[in-house]
Amino acid sequence: MSIPTLILGEPGTGKTSALRHMNPAETLLIQTVKKPLPFRSKEWRYFDAQNNPSGNIFVADTPAKIMNLMQKTRRKVICIDDANYLMSNAFLRRAQERGYEKFIEIAQETHSIFNAAAHLDDDVRVYLFAHTHQTDDGVIRFKTIGRLLDEKISLDGLVTICFRTVIRDGQYFFSTRNNGSDTVKTPIGLFDSELVENDLQHIDQQIAEFYALH
Repeated sequence: MSIPTLILGEPGTGKTSALRHMNPAETLLIQTVKKPLPFRSKEWRYFDAQNNPSGNIFVADTPAKIMNLMQKTRRKVICIDDANYLMSNAFLRRAQERGYEKFIEIAQETHSIFNAAAHLDDDVRVYLFAHTHQTDDGVIRFKTIGRLLDEKISLDGLVTICFRTVIRDGQYFFSTRNNGSDTVKTPIGLFDSELVENDLQHIDQQIAEFYALH
């Protein structure tokens, strides 16, 4: 069973930039929205069957394509950036449809991606980057497209590891412990400190060692 991990935070708080030290040859990046990376990215290139077949960046926002990419890649680290747009793009494509059925189907489609992320080879790690929102009861969690979808699915509950971005004194970190008003969680003993450096390479190494994946 592979290990899916959520990395939550508002735009500009260091989610995608955490990829900067990852090895592109070992990392598959799936962008739900095509956009430049927030760091020097000479070795990070878009896949092109003719001109760049070794590229590691793909653009996809449909469950079928994303699951196909996850299941076919030989890379051991898979990152899905802006995972919220899996839902919002699907909603916009079906904006003219009336009724609640589309929300149920969008919830099912999103759940299928999380389920697929947890059923790859045992040594694969899947990181899903997503924005946050605050619920009516004050909890900061994965941002969906509204209450109707929240009632159908709790994405934070589908993973064992969930980080949230933190900025202190101009420094960027990830929180490893729940503050009582968010959905952050990490296994006991994975990290000793409440905050860890904004560096996915370090986090991935710790997770791989913790679960003896090497």
